[in-house]
Amino acid sequence: MTDTQLGSALLGGDRRALARAITLVESTRRDHRAESGALLERLMPHTGDSIRVGISGAPGVGKSTFIEALGNYVVDRGHRLAVLTVDPSSAISGGSILGDKTRMETLARRPEAFIRPSPSGNTLGGVTRRSRETLLLCEAAGFDVIIVETVGVGQSETKVADMTDMFVLLLQPGAGDRLQGIKRGIMELADLILVNQADDGREELARKSASEYRHALHLLRPRSANWSVEVATCSARDRIGIDTAWESVTRHQDAVVQSGELAAMRADQARTWMWSEVRDRLLADLRDKYGASHLISELEQAVSEGRMPATIAAEKLLASYLEDD
Repeated sequence: MTDTQLGSALLGGDRRALARAITLVESTRRDHRAESGALLERLMPHTGDSIRVGISGAPGVGKSTFIEALGNYVVDRGHRLAVLTVDPSSAISGGSILGDKTRMETLARRPEAFIRPSPSGNTLGGVTRRSRETLLLCEAAGFDVIIVETVGVGQSETKVADMTDMFVLLLQPGAGDRLQGIKRGIMELADLILVNQADDGREELARKSASEYRHALHLLRPRSANWSVEVATCSARDRIGIDTAWESVTRHQDAVVQSGELAAMRADQARTWMWSEVRDRLLADLRDKYGASHLISELEQAVSEGRMPATIAAEKLLASYLEDD
């Protein structure tokens, strides 16, 4: 199938074509990168019309259960939903080790929903290196709500905010001392904080936790001038509070669209994406060029043994790279 045929099939809503296109953009082969670039360029005019939601939270907070509950709620209201889940990668095979799709059984059976699990690989930030391209492909295929689930809260768990419109942070009941362990950076990125697992007698604890998070937010700088961060409780397992969560998403989308913030935010995200690609390509080209030489290993050894500062080693490597060009 040619790029043109693949693109036409994808625009027609062919799920197999979408899966094939995602596999193409995730490939590291040079010929596949050229093909995927041409495909994405052709599809760009058909992207940008979805609500993009990023969801993060520590392992065990119930992200998959919440996404399934929210996904079914959204589909029931006439939307087409794509869920991009990012699983931790096996250090041995490189594949996903959790398999989120198997934990969203009812949603996976819905014809209006598309779930794509991908291994995180060596990419930091809670997403895969090609999550942005995958998101665009799903939009071109006609999905009007895109949910991006990250691996879990960590020091670099923020890149999902660079590709979505709204960032939802799931937390567990029982703030107290745990509040001290929440990364300030990820709190500052959140547009909606949901205290999940408000069930089995933990409802009051969840409400107390939500109150503590609201007070903590007063100490942080708002991410948007057009939206005040909301905090609510929910039980994804019992489907309680899911409607309220979706109402927050739609109100946030209306706020950023009407203010013009969404267009500015997406433009900034596109520029960030471009420079991220530049860095990745330059680093890959540098490693390809010197992979068979001793220059990198010699510089690394000099730095490791304390014979040369890292700044000087980097300058020498870059100088050699530029001279060879």
